[in-house]
Formats: sequence, C-alpha cells, structure tokens
Amino acid sequence: MNNAASALKVAAGLFLTIALITIVVMLFGSAQEGTKQAQTEFAGIQTELTGQAFVGYENTILTGSQVVSSIRRFGNKEEFKIDIKTKKNSGGTSYTKGNIGNTQSITSNEYVNPSGQFKGEVVRDANNVVTGLTFTQQ
Repeated sequence: MNNAASALKVAAGLFLTIALITIVVMLFGSAQEGTKQAQTEFAGIQTELTGQAFVGYENTILTGSQVVSSIRRFGNKEEFKIDIKTKKNSGGTSYTKGNIGNTQSITSNEYVNPSGQFKGEVVRDANNVVTGLTFTQQ
C-alpha cells in the first residue's frame, strides 16, 4: 500500500508541475500580446509628441527672425530640411544642418527680412513624419 501511495504522490506532483507549466506558458503568451500592443501605442504617442513641436508652424504667419530661429532650432535634425521662399528669391533656398547661410546678409538673394512676414507650412512624408518646414514670404 505504501508503494501505491508513493506512486500517487509522484503522479499528483507530475500533474501539478505540468499544469503549472501550462499556466505559465499561457500567461506569457498573453503578456507578449499586451507588450506588443503597448509598444504600438507608445510608438504612436511618440510620433504625435514629436509632431507637436511643429504645430505652431502650420499655416501660421511668422516674422523673418522667427524663421531664421527655426533654422537654428530644427536645422540640426537628421533628414530635416527647411525651405525659405522670399519675394526676392521665389525659387527658395533649402537649409540643413543648422546653417543659416546668407539669411542675414542684406545684399544676398537668401536675405530674410527680420520683420518680414512668412507663412509656415509643415512638410510630412507618407508615414506622416515631419521631414521639414517651408516658409513663404507674404
């Protein structure tokens, strides 16, 4: 009888171990799905917050000094371009890497009048990621 009781104890222990492993695997699978969903939501929030820095430039009238400041502020971003179109240079000039070029040289075609008025536009790619700004003198 002692052998039968020992066998039952071993069988019960084995059954409980298998049940515990099954529960852990099921919980891990659920947690993994939750983690994936959280990562997706976080990525969306991160993209939205990144775009918030540019909300003030969308269809807004800015002064020339604000336009030049935006080159300094955002021009260092990787893969980011700022285009400025003035009445003197309607084709526009592109600025990257924070280089303000000749925007402060009165004799240059790139000159941006500090008190001039420019309409801002945010440029986005197909993924709705902000890739640049365009300013057109009014």
